[in-house]
Amino acid sequence: MPPPVLGASSGLSRFVPGLLATLLLSVASLLGTGAAFAGELKLATTTSTENSGLLKTLLPRFERETGVKVKVIAVGSGKAMKMGEMGDVDVLLVHSRQMEDAFVAAGHGIDRRDVMYNDFIVVGPSADPARIVGSKDVIASFRKIAASGAKFISRGDNSGTDVMEKSYWKEAGIEPKGQTWYINAGLGMGEVLTMAAQMPGYTLSDRATYGAYRTKTGLAIAVQGDPKMFNPYGIIAVNPARHPGINYTDARKLIAWITSKAGQDAIAGYKVEGEQLFFPSYKTGS
Repeated sequence: MPPPVLGASSGLSRFVPGLLATLLLSVASLLGTGAAFAGELKLATTTSTENSGLLKTLLPRFERETGVKVKVIAVGSGKAMKMGEMGDVDVLLVHSRQMEDAFVAAGHGIDRRDVMYNDFIVVGPSADPARIVGSKDVIASFRKIAASGAKFISRGDNSGTDVMEKSYWKEAGIEPKGQTWYINAGLGMGEVLTMAAQMPGYTLSDRATYGAYRTKTGLAIAVQGDPKMFNPYGIIAVNPARHPGINYTDARKLIAWITSKAGQDAIAGYKVEGEQLFFPSYKTGS
């Protein structure tokens, strides 16, 4: 006996769309959250990992080993976390621990891991108009910059660097906003270093981006070595419970790889002009 023909008059036709949808949802559930998007991963990261050249070393290795293609969106840490909060990206690699902890506590991110660290430095013109070269006290140096009236270029973009800089001014008891010597750029680290060289003026930079731009800008390190200038980086998956469409499957792969021996060795091995710019920091259970 031939199978029934499903036409407009067939009662079965009413159930086929719903049945297909149920089957598709069941398959997606079995494969795991984000499986439909496997093979493409959106990474929001701070400009320092991009400008320093680190990602050009790390990501091709990850892509070769996993077959996952990574789309990089380089913005300030604050904007990266905002994108994660909106579900516009799958995973974050950022450096603003206070904001990271708040992001996770609010339920926007999961699986946070320590990845690496370096430090912040104050850089400026070789003439050193504020007379701060050689200092290891970032707060005292900020006060001298303000007193001297020397130009200071701020990221002004709510990045991890920008948040740290603002905390230094606050601790120094100085409100720089509106001062003629204080330039609010609203730009990434590489662009701000270029501005500091052109003006000339001082700025707060992560060591990695400065290392990549040192030759082209001619800026000199003025302040370094203050424990307040420690700069840790973390990786966080966007919470799939908040955004079921994100690619959590491949986010987990990147988290696992970058905190594995292979990923950590790749971070340690990345150098510019012979100088190591990032130091691996992952430990199990961090």
